[in-house]
Amino acid sequence: MAVIFVFIFLLHLPLLGLPYFWDEAGYYVPAARDILVTGSLIPRSTVSNAHPPLVLLWVALWWKVVGYAPAVARSAMLLLGAFALLGVFRLTERLANRGVAVAATLCTALYPVFFAQSSLVQVDLAAAGFIFWALDAYFDESALASFIWFALAGLAKETAILAPIALAGWQIVGFVARRTSLHGLWRNSNDGVQPAVDQARRILGLLLSAMPLALWYGFHYGRTGHVFGNPEFFRYNVTSTLNLTRFFLALWLRAWQVCGYLCLWILTLAALFAMGVLVPKCDSGVARPRTSASAQMVFYVVIATYLIAMALLGGAVLARYMLPAVPLVIILCTSTLWRRLRYWRTATGLISLGFVLAWFWNPPYEFSPEDNLAYRDYVQLHEKGEQFLEARYPMARVLTAWPASDEITRPWLGYTTRPMRVERIENFSLEQVLKAAVLDAHYDVALVFSTKYEPGPTLWDRWPGFSGLRMRWKRQFFGYHRDLPPEAIAHVLGGRVVFLEHRRGQWIAVIALERAEEAKRKNQELTLAAGE
Repeated sequence: MAVIFVFIFLLHLPLLGLPYFWDEAGYYVPAARDILVTGSLIPRSTVSNAHPPLVLLWVALWWKVVGYAPAVARSAMLLLGAFALLGVFRLTERLANRGVAVAATLCTALYPVFFAQSSLVQVDLAAAGFIFWALDAYFDESALASFIWFALAGLAKETAILAPIALAGWQIVGFVARRTSLHGLWRNSNDGVQPAVDQARRILGLLLSAMPLALWYGFHYGRTGHVFGNPEFFRYNVTSTLNLTRFFLALWLRAWQVCGYLCLWILTLAALFAMGVLVPKCDSGVARPRTSASAQMVFYVVIATYLIAMALLGGAVLARYMLPAVPLVIILCTSTLWRRLRYWRTATGLISLGFVLAWFWNPPYEFSPEDNLAYRDYVQLHEKGEQFLEARYPMARVLTAWPASDEITRPWLGYTTRPMRVERIENFSLEQVLKAAVLDAHYDVALVFSTKYEPGPTLWDRWPGFSGLRMRWKRQFFGYHRDLPPEAIAHVLGGRVVFLEHRRGQWIAVIALERAEEAKRKNQELTLAAGE
């Protein structure tokens, strides 16, 4: 644990002081700060999304003990990241050997999504870590330990209960198939089939691990009148996603996130090549053993469950939602390379290098900035733009969109020194900017920025028919919009760009309206006259 923590802490050291990013600033940090300031588990400074409070309690505890600062929160999250990686190590060592465990843990730590999420105040990585520990206990046939870890996973993120429920279903199928030729898929570590009583006990423990989460939802309902968060949150993440076409589109995206996203394809293709072409290597004349079929099936059940469930749920198809599944893929692939490739350590090293390069390289397709160091570019751009805004127009009313609307009204997020007045719009699409132009009497300055990473022309653009269909699907099912460039926004609003900065596909700009410039000029003249 100490070795892993020091390793990832040093890698993240330049990032620890960054202000909070996107969903951190919009929900998780305000909710954790409410726990610190008021002791309330129900957020008061933001609308409750009904996320369980375990991770936020952890962050609030560190703020209480050490002090409120981004570096403290990010260091606390790195401790959870190290704990998750230790779970990957223990799980892999149990199923394979120490060499494979080191390789799988290294690849997981350096995989761009896991690396970026390790220091962000969000809950998906912590929930994934508890799942890895629960799986280790599951293979150790420790029902109590697996119950505890799965229960903690559910209290970290509600979707973590997918894993124990899926495994309970798998155990039920195994109970039915115990007298068939397929019974070997449920064979335990002692090469025997579990007695019916033990199977029933294990199934019950897996199902009961959802009880703490159910109690949290009961508490949340008693305090707010809503079980699964505010109605808009529930609509966006559940009711609006239940469409068959959207499900298959999202399933394709989820499969890509599990198998190929951000250079993960290097590892999966290498493993597929080794399986299809190479024979197992031998040590002292004995072929290297494979991971047992029963263990592999458990991994496949968890991965398939997350693929299907996360294709059905979640308005935004974010890669971090698949963190419980991706390390399992990494473990399987790394074990395959060890079994079939002579120079598997060299291959693992090259794959790890590819992951590191993907920290800095923005791919030629849409991705979320929180999945690599693009989030650092976003934060640094917003720091500069909002510091300029505060210095030049401290009393202005600002037109902007979320999350900048929170960044400039909540100084404790780390961007400004005092709150500013805000007029908020949804985004910077043509439709929203035209609406804002009608409200020009209510704001003086506009803070505009790229709300997503735009990769430019892609391979799909070579087929206009398919490209148009793809764009229609994105707008209909995934809330896609295209931001206007800052110069176009300035033209529509009747202002001029006074600050503009680009960085690797992202940008931020400050647009001063003519009346704001005139008012500023008059104030300067009055100040000079008073001085004379």
